[in-house]
Parts: sequence; C-alpha cells; structure tokens
Amino acid sequence: MKLFKPLYEKALSWSSHPRAEPILGGLSFVEAIIFPVMPEIMLGPMVLARPKKWARFATISMVFSVLGALVGYALGHFAFTAVRPLLDSLGWLERIDAQVAELQVIATQSPWSAFWILVLAGFLPIPLKIFTWASGIVGVPLLPFVASMLIGRGKRVYLLAGLIRLAGPRAEAALHRWIEWIGWAVVALIVLVIVYMKYIN
Repeated sequence: MKLFKPLYEKALSWSSHPRAEPILGGLSFVEAIIFPVMPEIMLGPMVLARPKKWARFATISMVFSVLGALVGYALGHFAFTAVRPLLDSLGWLERIDAQVAELQVIATQSPWSAFWILVLAGFLPIPLKIFTWASGIVGVPLLPFVASMLIGRGKRVYLLAGLIRLAGPRAEAALHRWIEWIGWAVVALIVLVIVYMKYIN
C-alpha cells in the first residue's frame, strides 16, 4: 500500500501554492507540538520549486518550529498532571517519571547540560516534540531550551534546504524514489519506541 508517495506528491503541489509560505509555517508550528508529518516533506519541494529562496524557506520553518516548541514546552509544564492517568493506563508512567527525574537532576546541576542533550536530540530519529514536552515537564530553563531548539531545528532545515539547493533535481529524484521506504521506516521506528516503552522495563 502506497501512503507516503501520494503525500509527498501532494506536498509538491502545495509548494507552488500562492500561500505556500504560510502553509509551511503552520505545518512547522503544529508538527513541533503534536502533528506527525515533518515540515521537511514540504520544505524540500519548495526549495526545488524556488531554489534562490532556500534560506528564506528554512528560516520560516525554523522560526515557526521554535514557536511550536515553546507551546509544547508550556503544555508539558502545565498539562502533564492532567494526562498522567492516561499515561498510567498505558503503562508508561513509571518509565516517564524515572526519565523526568533523571533530566531534572541534570537540569538542576547545570542547565547547559540539558542544552546539549536537547541539541543532540535533534540528530536522533525520534520526534523532537517528545523532548519539548519533556523539557516543560522538567522545567528546563527557557534560555538553554530556546537556544537548543534554534540549533536543533536550524541545522535540520538549513542542511536539508542547502543540500537540495546544491543537488537540485537529482535530490528530488532520489527523494521521490525512496520516500515510501523512508516513510514506512519512520513508522516502524515509532512503533518500536512505543512497544519498548510499554513492555520493556
């Protein structure tokens, strides 16, 4: 069953929409909070369509991602108590509490240690929104948090946009060819993370 290739082709059509930039900003904002579709799926086609604006597009995605990350931080900080019963019913609460306690110790000892953890999180194939919520739960100071989001998100979107700008149509051809495999690999990874959190202690 093909799922991600049609989504990618739809994103290609969005990239030439007159309001492509606001759509990219909105997608980047919502994805940083909860939405599962990464903004890169739209950023790439937009850079291919208008390569001279690659830095502008990357900046829009980064700025709105950071704004969304701040909302995720606030939700983690203020709404975690409300969702604890749900997490407990899923069997995740004990593990989450342990990880939160560990990060709390790190953040208390040195806020900039938490900064480096969050920067490195940007290199992992785990949705960054998990770390934004966790940062809010723990209460990581805002300055290291915002700095880590700027670096973590910035390096992703600028590297992608820059590489596509340099590679041009060859990058689009490769992405178009492998997008289905990439998409299902990410889904499989997310399922493995969920199974690990629920059944492995």
